[in-house]
Amino acid sequence: MILHLYLVRHGQTYFNRYNRLQGWSNSPLTHEGLDDALRAGEKLKNVDFAAAFCSDTTRAEVTAHAILRAHAEAKEQNTDPPELVTNKGFREQFYGYFEGQDMGMSWYAAGAPHGVKTYNDIVSRFGLAATKDFLKEADPFHDAESEEEYWARIKGGFALIARAAHTANAAARAASPTSSQPQHHLQEGSNVLLISHGNTLLSLMHKFGGPELDLSERPANGSVTVMDFDTNADFDEALTVRSYNQ
Repeated sequence: MILHLYLVRHGQTYFNRYNRLQGWSNSPLTHEGLDDALRAGEKLKNVDFAAAFCSDTTRAEVTAHAILRAHAEAKEQNTDPPELVTNKGFREQFYGYFEGQDMGMSWYAAGAPHGVKTYNDIVSRFGLAATKDFLKEADPFHDAESEEEYWARIKGGFALIARAAHTANAAARAASPTSSQPQHHLQEGSNVLLISHGNTLLSLMHKFGGPELDLSERPANGSVTVMDFDTNADFDEALTVRSYNQ
């Protein structure tokens, strides 16, 4: 089954504004961040979403609800939006000891032992995977996620979407949906809302995007990236980029 995923980076938070690493830690949306969410909602108000997913962080949930409200209000009839499913698998990269610390200082701590000083320098010389592994190495507690740990968790999030699609498909054939699970109306070509995060979007683009993408800067808060997701394929071949950072 092919699903059309609309990945939206959450609205600006105070940690974003202060240029601090924000992975599993959380800070509220700023006033501008709330506007980011509303603008994304306006942009996507006519997209018919069959399901919605986000990480279990308030910045993602607030953004998701703003978009789903706009989606519901755009309907000619008063219909309920799809149920929002939150899951740890959709969280941002975990930065461990460096959570909440200044981004420039953190990436210097990660890169300096390897002869580089910035995030972009690490990526340019060693590749994106090294940003995760170098930060874990620099973390005195080694709690930050490695490349392997990160992708294992992210794959779990996408597996959740795939299971929802397959469950919905099986329920439709049997005409008896399972009441104990969130109900979706996923079918071939369905649109799915997924609230994402800056480094996760960059990681997905590096993994699945082509050389034409400009990945020198993080995607904007409230921006929309569209990917096709083949729920039957192995994860490493399951995603195709249709547009980025729009």
